[in-house]
Amino acid sequence: MTAEVQSRDAQPASALDVREALRLMLTIRHFDERALALYRAGGMRGTTHPYIGMEAVGVGVTLALRPDDYVTSTHRGHGHTIAKGGDPKRMMAELLGRATGYSGGKGGSMHIADMDKHMLGANGIVGGGMGLATGAALTALIQQTGSVAICFFGDGALEQGILHETTNMAAIWKLPVVYVCENNGFAESTPSAYATSVPDVASRAAAYGIPGVIADGADVQEVYTAAGAAVSRARAGEGPTLLEVKTYRFMGHFEGDPDRYRDEEERRVTREHDAITALRERLTEAGDATEDELETIRTEIEAAVSQAVEFARASPLPDPAGLERYVYPEPLTPVS
Repeated sequence: MTAEVQSRDAQPASALDVREALRLMLTIRHFDERALALYRAGGMRGTTHPYIGMEAVGVGVTLALRPDDYVTSTHRGHGHTIAKGGDPKRMMAELLGRATGYSGGKGGSMHIADMDKHMLGANGIVGGGMGLATGAALTALIQQTGSVAICFFGDGALEQGILHETTNMAAIWKLPVVYVCENNGFAESTPSAYATSVPDVASRAAAYGIPGVIADGADVQEVYTAAGAAVSRARAGEGPTLLEVKTYRFMGHFEGDPDRYRDEEERRVTREHDAITALRERLTEAGDATEDELETIRTEIEAAVSQAVEFARASPLPDPAGLERYVYPEPLTPVS
């Protein structure tokens, strides 16, 4: 075991399905664009935190997983949910506050979970998924299921005490968990360069005696390769990895954020390195897809997202009688 920042030369067990990666990334992009449009038009209560620009992170990591592997998410969780196989119809219904949503229309954008997919949920608490992912990894170890847990968190959660506690616990018990820092450079409007003591978050792994790995969030292949190596290591009983993916969100922290704290030239240059555009070019240049085929994929995804909106709008609102359901514990049945 090494405590140094690792190179990205280890390959996962299977090759990246590039078409599937593009399909998922486009689905995330169109879903979030449509969610933003609905919010702006007054069709959605509660704000949303778009994953636009960061799609390669969630997709690259999640495609390296098995169906029985766990994922914990963040307040920016639409991308993770879609990448893990979540249903866009139920997601959109949740955003529109409908009874057919994942949380019955009562949770909204930041509280979407799909236990059948081992997606343990988005979380409105910064760093809130760290304990959940570590607990899921401990469960997998005790039950010997071979499952691995992925903990997504942003650079804004780096200074949460629970990250130290869970990473240390995972290291000493060799838990099958990968801590994935989606470092998009800003904790809301605070630059990570100001709030974080080191330029590379992955270097902090040395304190726990575990590997720290850096990947480029604009390259889904690189993310997939780094995640695949970390997941394989965890599944083999060698313990956790801290994977830092350097990425960039194209939008503000949330819809309504005026986004005046970022340099316009920085935004322009970063948008020129869009992971979706790069993946499209890779497919066409390699002769693996034509522009017409890619346009068909895009059209199909836009139609599927529109169907999700129609499904949500046609779904009933939650029954007011169920307002307190799941809020308070059910009364215990007296033991006779």
